[in-house]
Amino acid sequence: MDSLLPFPVVGIDVSKDTLAVCYHVADQVKHLEVSNSKAGFQHLIKACGAHCRFVMEATGTYNLALAYYLHEQGGQVAVLNPLVIKRFIQMHLSKGKSDRKDAQWLLRYGQQQAVKVWHPEETTLVECRQLEQVNEQLLKQKTMVHNALEALQQQPFVSKLAVKLLQQTLKALTQQVEAVEAKLLVLLHKRFASEMKLLCSIPGIGPKTAGMLLLFAGGFTRLDNYRQLIALAGLSPREHSSGTSIRGKVRITKMGGGLIRAKLFMCSFAAKKANAACQALFDRLVAKGKNKKLALIAVCNKLLKQAFAIVKSGVPYQADFSSKLALNP
Repeated sequence: MDSLLPFPVVGIDVSKDTLAVCYHVADQVKHLEVSNSKAGFQHLIKACGAHCRFVMEATGTYNLALAYYLHEQGGQVAVLNPLVIKRFIQMHLSKGKSDRKDAQWLLRYGQQQAVKVWHPEETTLVECRQLEQVNEQLLKQKTMVHNALEALQQQPFVSKLAVKLLQQTLKALTQQVEAVEAKLLVLLHKRFASEMKLLCSIPGIGPKTAGMLLLFAGGFTRLDNYRQLIALAGLSPREHSSGTSIRGKVRITKMGGGLIRAKLFMCSFAAKKANAACQALFDRLVAKGKNKKLALIAVCNKLLKQAFAIVKSGVPYQADFSSKLALNP
């Protein structure tokens, strides 16, 4: 993990409207509360200085404007997974919780632990992620309207106006989904032209899945091996056992990208027929008595292994190809 330079550390607890700030002045701990706005950011820089190590949690959209501003001012920004800070606080047996205390814990974490430097994403990738989020919401609305229309048509008396309105809404949502997906594919093809071509060479993976996978994994540029990709997608096996105590079956973690998991699972049906390695894996697991759903999840993992090896090597899919990159520990 890349550690930041030894700059003064500032802990920032971010909420929707305010920022709780903790920093040092002449070895004394100071606290500051400012608004989560441009004026508040300027007040923060005036009090702490720009050349600091600013440590904050990822809080959805609430921390983004602050992170961008501090980065533009020359500060070093670390955006941490909230679970990491939660475990750090628990490890130190802290009691009680407040914004001021959380800011102080972020300060301590930044002083004691090596943290990774945050860098803004490319504008194109930011737009792609926004379009993907909008598309997900549109698909949910489309499913709701479709279900409502089906339920309405099953009733003994059906209002023609109600049916007409639902059909119009469904048509409009369908058109919006198509427009968003088309724009998203254009942007992804432009940004990841060679990678898209490589991924689409894998039997079972089409343009939409290839684009979603590249967006999800950031073009694979920050991944060292396929296991990281599988873990990121929440497809790593998770076992609960201790001594002679075994709690349930081994299951996947389901931490990470639900959308990419769902897309890969749909692709696994085609892959187990058209992809030689996936077909062999599926048949072998079923022959051993494993259920078909578990075998399909294994196929999803195989597709991710192939995708990682192919993008990293730059060699299109070959049925008998074996890359050392896919075997990196």
